[in-house]
Amino acid sequence: MTSHSDPRALGAFLKARRAQLDPHECGLPETDSARRVAGLRREEVAALASISVDYYTRLEQGRVRASTPVLATLSRALRLDEDEERYLYELAGRSDDRPRRRRTAQRVRPAMRRLLDQLTHAPALVLGRRLDILAWNAAATALYTDFAAVPAARRNYLRLMFLDPAIRGMHREWAHDARDAVAALRMEAAADTDDPDLAALVGELTLQDTDFRTWWAEHRVNSATYGSKQYRHPLVGDLTLDCDTWAASDGSGQRLMVLTAGPGSTSHDALRILTSWTAEPATPDTAKDRTA
Repeated sequence: MTSHSDPRALGAFLKARRAQLDPHECGLPETDSARRVAGLRREEVAALASISVDYYTRLEQGRVRASTPVLATLSRALRLDEDEERYLYELAGRSDDRPRRRRTAQRVRPAMRRLLDQLTHAPALVLGRRLDILAWNAAATALYTDFAAVPAARRNYLRLMFLDPAIRGMHREWAHDARDAVAALRMEAAADTDDPDLAALVGELTLQDTDFRTWWAEHRVNSATYGSKQYRHPLVGDLTLDCDTWAASDGSGQRLMVLTAGPGSTSHDALRILTSWTAEPATPDTAKDRTA
């Protein structure tokens, strides 16, 4: 501990701050039941911060001292600005541990960009940390959705798979594919347990989807780089595509995911038809909108 802590004052600040937040702006689902308290409930803050409700309750009651990783996730969950974050760490007696807000953009590697540009009939995505979608080609737009129309902060493979009805509905084996994606995120989480953006993503999906909540609690991990996916596309019907993923060797965490079909197969012909209908857009380097 780097300075004097005041657990009771910390608890009072947490309680006051959650009362100021709008549930809808925090990405919480609409409910028919009336809220008995202003702002967020304790269990909602706990879920957004990926900590237990009991632990968060004890924090508000001043009965436990917060660790540095917990402070980082609470800062994100409660949407604190820089002054509020500094105050939070001072109350916890950990002002020297407060991370300085340096936001490093996830930028698509030039080699990844060249590969995307050269793949004309194979849907391809560049995935970054937390399975964020950093870039895509025209074929991926034809298969999935217009990623450019998705706000950059929401452009995440797992979030779209769970919360976008169209993308969720096109997976003929959605439960299988979604559970594998959760396992991939779980494995990534082990490498960066203090990532507040990861904690926010997990908290949001935990609150909004019971399947995610169940599968995340299983602690299943998956590092598979290949497999097959079954789609039902509204324009060309059923597709069976091989999915291969290649990781960048520079430690950036970026991966190129490519979907292909065997030559001469009905899926190959359908994919060719689908991509031929989509004009080549000017695919922006969307990674400039993403921050660590």
